Amino acid sequence: MSVQTLYSDGARPVRRVVIAGGGTAGWMVAALMGKLMGKLLDIRLVESEEIGTVGVGEATIPALHTYHELLGLNEAEFMAATQATFKLGIKFEGWKAPGEDYIHSFGLTGKDHWSAGFQHFWLKGRERGLAAPYGDYCLELRAAEEQRFAHLPNNGMNYAYHLDATRYARFLRGLAEAHGVRRIEGKIAAVLREQPGAGDLTALQMEDGSRIEGDLFVDCTGFRALLLGQTLGVGYEDWSHWLPCDRAVAVQTASVREAPPYTRSIAHPFGWQWRIPLQHRVGNGLVYSSRELSDADAPEMLRRHVEGELITEPRLLRFEPGQRHEVWHRNCVAMGLASGFIEPLESTSIHLVQRAAIRLMRLFPAGGIREVDVREFNQQTTQDLQHIRDFIILHYHVTERDDSALWRHVRTMAVPETLRHRIELFRETARVFRPLDELFAENSWIQVMMGQGISPQHHHPVADLMGDAELSHFLNNIRSQVSRQLAGLPPHQAYVERLCAPYRAAA
Repeated sequence: MSVQTLYSDGARPVRRVVIAGGGTAGWMVAALMGKLMGKLLDIRLVESEEIGTVGVGEATIPALHTYHELLGLNEAEFMAATQATFKLGIKFEGWKAPGEDYIHSFGLTGKDHWSAGFQHFWLKGRERGLAAPYGDYCLELRAAEEQRFAHLPNNGMNYAYHLDATRYARFLRGLAEAHGVRRIEGKIAAVLREQPGAGDLTALQMEDGSRIEGDLFVDCTGFRALLLGQTLGVGYEDWSHWLPCDRAVAVQTASVREAPPYTRSIAHPFGWQWRIPLQHRVGNGLVYSSRELSDADAPEMLRRHVEGELITEPRLLRFEPGQRHEVWHRNCVAMGLASGFIEPLESTSIHLVQRAAIRLMRLFPAGGIREVDVREFNQQTTQDLQHIRDFIILHYHVTERDDSALWRHVRTMAVPETLRHRIELFRETARVFRPLDELFAENSWIQVMMGQGISPQHHHPVADLMGDAELSHFLNNIRSQVSRQLAGLPPHQAYVERLCAPYRAAA
């Protein structure tokens, strides 16, 4: 069938897909689309070696396993190629108050009852003087603290990765090209439409005069959003009134210690700092408000708060937290930074690309783009972004810090109603409910809300039915099981080295 042939309902079939931009976002969608539909589609990715990528999204969350399973990746080969380490959570340092830390881990804490979560029984135990710290009932959290790791039977350890984003894009490129994706080197001079200033996108006009025509275009051009924003004029919803940090400066340093299996997030008066340990180096950065710290002073501030010799010079990034009003408009779908940006506090950037790529495969318009699919795609994307947005705002809003205008503002600001309800529900009742398909599970909300200083006023009455002996036995059994499993785990660094050794030469 000719590409120009229309279906009976007027829809034009999609056979040619053009991905504008490489980097993590571009090659993630290219690899997945090539794997699933490479035999059915003409897929081309356009990028230029002269245009750099952000390349700092180096921490991930466990949902990445789903993407890797779809691609059929060998984990050890992937980790060797990307110099990856394991990640069991994030250590938040000084977020509640200076000098007070907690870990948001990926694991489950304790054992839930069908009527009430473990936190209710733990709260009752604490009230009676029977409970240890909440984190003692979570294997992943304790393993993070002890810097231990191993794969356990039946997926008994929930984990993600720290990885080199540039190497990851290169690794995915190899997979994509093996499935028929064609890479085109060059710069985009113009984005062409059916009529000047109107209609669908038809082609990318390259600087060398060539034209790359397509039926569906994927915008992975980063903050520029060259296709969706600049060409199609899709607007942007600004969230800076909730998330006032609008700058980041990043640098890579040499490793000076063994890599812990967690990301460090360190609060400062002007924002926060990340440390992401890889096998061969450490990724560092400051996320800050330009009202609190100048762009001229930020690089030096970062230098003063890193360990090890600098491998790269500090790189400044300007951003506006928020989302596009639509991420799929006409025949263009935006992914990655082109679709919106939520600061990387909970390592969700790569996850959002993954979700968008999988969603596009599920709703792929092979028989032609239909408005009902576009609406569904945009609705699901908005829900994902808003759930993550609320979770990020939680870290700022629930705090005791008041050492700068930034922290005083976020403590007292009005937050989205969806978040306000969650906070009040947990503060008054210790209850957390997870909407269907929401990224962060109940345990994540509980760890962060308690870590930030919320102490629930009440608990479920089912916990009152247990006497001291029964409750003590219940809590101690869970804690003892965690301790036994922890004792059998090897050091994280040694485990990574053994796992990757067979693939080291190839990497």
